[in-house]
Amino acid sequence: MGLDINYVNGQTPIDEDEKQGLLIPTITTRTELDEFEQLNIEAAIQWTMFRSFSSSEILTEEFVCRLHKRMFGDVWKWAGEFRRSNKNIGVDKFQIGIELRNLLNDCRYWIEHETYTEDEIAVRFSHRIVLIHCFPNGNGRHSRLIADVLVEKALAQPVFTWGLISLSQPGAARSAYLSALRKADSGEVAPLVAFARS
Repeated sequence: MGLDINYVNGQTPIDEDEKQGLLIPTITTRTELDEFEQLNIEAAIQWTMFRSFSSSEILTEEFVCRLHKRMFGDVWKWAGEFRRSNKNIGVDKFQIGIELRNLLNDCRYWIEHETYTEDEIAVRFSHRIVLIHCFPNGNGRHSRLIADVLVEKALAQPVFTWGLISLSQPGAARSAYLSALRKADSGEVAPLVAFARS
């Protein structure tokens, strides 16, 4: 039968060859996929909660990929691997490594020189990593969790609330989040920082 996914506004479609990486063949609907991915993400959150990470550890390509694999590795074979196809968002697939290194270097600079507040550093990092779109799927959820890890473990601030609701489902919170992302796309980061703390 195969995997039948109905996408909501702002979600990046998974290519047919990427669907072949599904590790649980009994999953056939978006609801089932969301449930299994959420269980995997919750295990990844537990993994981050009971470890300490420095900014020098977090701000590496290895950690970026490792966290994605922790979040989705029980569901997708390609979890933690850079995408091999171009999407409706993100840099060209051949530029992912370069753009990610630029972001990691920029974030190190922001922390070292206190360029922005702690919250803004983490939110700017989250926004830029979504724009790069490193992985075939899960980039938004990954970007929010890595921002939480960065703000809590490296910047000594509480994790973000991100509207206190799942942003994967349609609704007011998702609309507000997408609106804040679009404003950040044009350089206005304050609404996204405010949403992260809402």
